[in-house]
Amino acid sequence: MSFINTLSPKERTALRMVVKSVHMRHYPKDFVTNREADKLIEAIGPETAARMIKVGMDHGIADR
Repeated sequence: MSFINTLSPKERTALRMVVKSVHMRHYPKDFVTNREADKLIEAIGPETAARMIKVGMDHGIADR
């Protein structure tokens, strides 16, 4: 089972925003989709994802 399914919709949206704005900013616009962001989130793992959510919310990348 994927850990991304255990996230709340608000957490998932925040994490996708962080990944898209930080990790995928140099990708072609056609490639920056929720599905591709989810693949990257799965690759980084749950511990790193939790830290990214917190940092994104603290720095205003993702809305609270």
